[in-house]
Amino acid sequence: MRHAAHLARHWLTVAALCAAGAGSAAAQQTVAPPRASQRAVTSGIPARLADSTFWRLMTEMSEPWGTFRSENFVSNETSLQWVIPELARRAPTGGVYMGVAPDQNFTYVTALQPAIAFIVDIRHQNAMQHLMYKALIEMSKDRADFLAKLFARAPLEGVDTASSVSVLFNALRKLPPDSARYRENLRAITERLTNVHHFALSDSERVSLGCVYGAFFSQGPELNYSYSSECRSPGQYGYGYGGYMGSGTNRGGFWMPTYEAMVSETDSAGRNWSYLGSEKAFGTLKDMEERNLIVPITGNFAGPSAVRAVGQWARDHGAKVTTYYLSNVEQYLFQQDEAQRFYENVATLPIDSASTFIRSFAGGRFMGVDSTLKLRQQSAAGRSLQLVSSIEETLRAYRDGKLASWFQVIGVSHQ
Repeated sequence: MRHAAHLARHWLTVAALCAAGAGSAAAQQTVAPPRASQRAVTSGIPARLADSTFWRLMTEMSEPWGTFRSENFVSNETSLQWVIPELARRAPTGGVYMGVAPDQNFTYVTALQPAIAFIVDIRHQNAMQHLMYKALIEMSKDRADFLAKLFARAPLEGVDTASSVSVLFNALRKLPPDSARYRENLRAITERLTNVHHFALSDSERVSLGCVYGAFFSQGPELNYSYSSECRSPGQYGYGYGGYMGSGTNRGGFWMPTYEAMVSETDSAGRNWSYLGSEKAFGTLKDMEERNLIVPITGNFAGPSAVRAVGQWARDHGAKVTTYYLSNVEQYLFQQDEAQRFYENVATLPIDSASTFIRSFAGGRFMGVDSTLKLRQQSAAGRSLQLVSSIEETLRAYRDGKLASWFQVIGVSHQ
């Protein structure tokens, strides 16, 4: 699974949380066609955030940094696009998107078209990875330029804006990683964040940026979930899967999809909704980044303030949380007896009947699918299943005592 789970309760001194309130008080080369019949959410969300506002939200909404067993540079949820067609048909555009982890959020954001996105992850390095993406996307004129910069290669040859993902990566593989370009690009990333946006990066955040960009430089498009950089810290939960993760290594064990594989995935009909699946999708992402509308937050889903702060911001701007991508965070929250605090946090979000959870379940070939859940395998890679559920209905089931385990959460979800 793509585990961006929120595991660091040892650093939280959790304040007494309020009881849960009313739920309403959260084909390759193509993208979704216009959704003329679908309602758009109207709100007071600004069309652009000032640099100072972006940085203030990023810092003031955040909680103390936590740790997780993986640095999670790349998702491993191979079925993440399978729920997009349904959501693209019925989910309202506009509003507030919430998510966790790295760039899989970009695929959901470009497909679902929220007005703003907040990415909440317990690892502060995830926020630094999003800042790296932000700078590189802003500095890139198109997908080919972005990939060349991301992996520190010379400009791609023999491609254009109509090139498929496979053509782009075939061109990328013909070029060796360039250490001089790596150093220059890292300097440009840092300069854009500090001198153009005027973000006050600390020394440790600059080191983290170097570790993140170094992972993409050293591993190339083969970078996957298992990679461990020099910044790796195991925290109280160790390294996971029973294996040591040394500096600059890939873990053995379960097969993990690469960065290239993840952005080359499709939905069940073979359509690639990835942010690199078309120039239009990448342009949508670039526009949002340039307007400071993808805001990374450091926080625990069950923590005292981060999730609630996003909800309060949405409420202050007359907006609803339309989509909340959870990965499999709830699985860990149940294991740590923190699910109640999470659902209490969610109950404070401004939502309506269309507000939707997206979650991932390890129901592929490695763990099997329990017949009682009546779930079918999705991606041919078989790593995970992507599921959705109404946020309102999920909260109601929890209050009614029907969600006492992760298995029961999966039971109220659907494909």
